Amino acid sequence: MFDKTILITGSTDGIGKESALELAGMGATVLIHGRDTQKGLNTVDELIKQTGNKKIFLHIADLSSQFQIRRLAREIIQNYNRLDVLINNAGVYMKNRVLTEDNIEMTFAVNHLAPFLLTFLLLEFLMKSAPSRIINISSSLHQRGNVDLNNLQGEILFNAYDSYSISKLGNLLFSYELAERLSGTGITVNALHPGVISTKLLHVAFNVGGDELIKGASTPVYLASSAELENITGKYFVKKEVALSSELSRHTRLRKEFWKLSERLSGLD
Repeated sequence: MFDKTILITGSTDGIGKESALELAGMGATVLIHGRDTQKGLNTVDELIKQTGNKKIFLHIADLSSQFQIRRLAREIIQNYNRLDVLINNAGVYMKNRVLTEDNIEMTFAVNHLAPFLLTFLLLEFLMKSAPSRIINISSSLHQRGNVDLNNLQGEILFNAYDSYSISKLGNLLFSYELAERLSGTGITVNALHPGVISTKLLHVAFNVGGDELIKGASTPVYLASSAELENITGKYFVKKEVALSSELSRHTRLRKEFWKLSERLSGLD
């Protein structure tokens, strides 16, 4: 991994940070992303001390802001020669309905539209770096997601659990559609469920504990680094194995409708 450059969103704590630690330990150039500058600087210092790898760099952006997502993408393209792996890891769980500055419900904005927009903005750069990989962190809760276009963002009735599930379903619809569109480009696109892991999000959302962070990072690190997966795309992984996602997530017409909706909401149409 010494010649690889990897961007991991939401990597100042939790699964993202643990993934960054392991990939930096393999010698990769790791681009840390977070919202808080001081927390980000502390993370970079900590990872450098733990791994001895000085190729760890910080980028700050609030992924609820499409303006800041666009700025982040420009920074990555301007500051690095290549991008081999993009891990869309950042996520939130909102107990109440909050709108972003772009007038998008926060859970949907950060968990689905942010990776959709960031990935789109970095696609040409990823193509130039091919073979490259896009990895989207979904969740087994995508199975509870149900698409009601009249209430997609809780416009009529907001339920935190439903909103999170829909956003994770969105990750899979996006992954499958993007994998098909990028066939033959040298870019692979895969999604995963990291497990029930003891993260800040899990505590906030469900007030329960889970497995250690190292278990949560095992699948994203595997998808980012394994030579076995060089040509594997359009798959959903659980515990480093290909798994079957929900029937709805594999619905061809729905994923195309979701793509068009996502383009419109992120200003790409």
